[in-house]
Amino acid sequence: MKRLALALLFSTFFIFALPAQAQNFISTFGDWNAFHDGVGRDKVCYIASLPKSTAPQNVQRGKTYILITHRPAEKTRNVFEFRAGYAYKDGGEVEVGIDGNKPFKLFTSDTAAWAQDAPTDLAISEAMKKGKALTVTGASARGTKTTDTYSLSGISAALAAIDKECK
Repeated sequence: MKRLALALLFSTFFIFALPAQAQNFISTFGDWNAFHDGVGRDKVCYIASLPKSTAPQNVQRGKTYILITHRPAEKTRNVFEFRAGYAYKDGGEVEVGIDGNKPFKLFTSDTAAWAQDAPTDLAISEAMKKGKALTVTGASARGTKTTDTYSLSGISAALAAIDKECK
């Protein structure tokens, strides 16, 4: 029941958050949901998760989530994207740590953060498959530091599902 509720929440949220396309829910894998949009050359596959915890809790923010996207037509795979729910400082940097290991550095633009390049995207997704928890640390344009923690339960199966869907 909890998985269904999470899937419905994601479906509702992403229907309004992403460009108008036919969104298709693939399945829930642990704490991750898999989706695909479009057909043929325009097909896009992605997985998404919401944080298990956020700090500080008294900060007003929009939706916070992680996406990992495959866009076969653009020849991109495993593109890591973090949506903070607030605007970052210009030229800000975000750190993504997995199980306390050396963090990956992401660049920011408006309310999102991305890896610098495709090899870093791949390194993040490979580390996620081996990990248990992912922590994102960043600072808003106002200087408020935030930490969001995500479960990596189900990440391998979710990635396998979009690998299969978006070959």
